[in-house]
Amino acid sequence: MGQLGLGRQFGGLAPRLDGAFRADGVFAHDRLRFVDFVDDVEELLEEVAWQELGDKEAVDGFEEYILRHYSG
Repeated sequence: MGQLGLGRQFGGLAPRLDGAFRADGVFAHDRLRFVDFVDDVEELLEEVAWQELGDKEAVDGFEEYILRHYSG
C-alpha cells in the first residue's frame, strides 16, 4: 500500500477492524459474519483511496487492483 502512495490512512484501519480476529489470528466467526467483514474492509479501503486520491475513478481503479492482487 505504501508503494501506491496510500500509507497515511492505514494507521486508522486497525482499530476499526478490532474484534474481527482472535488473539491467535483466527477470524472470529462467532463475533462477525465473514461476508460482513469483507464488506466492511471493502468500504474502508474505498474510503482510504478516496481520502488519498480524491476521485471516483481512482477509487474504482484501486478496488480493481486489490481484487486482482488478492484473488490470485
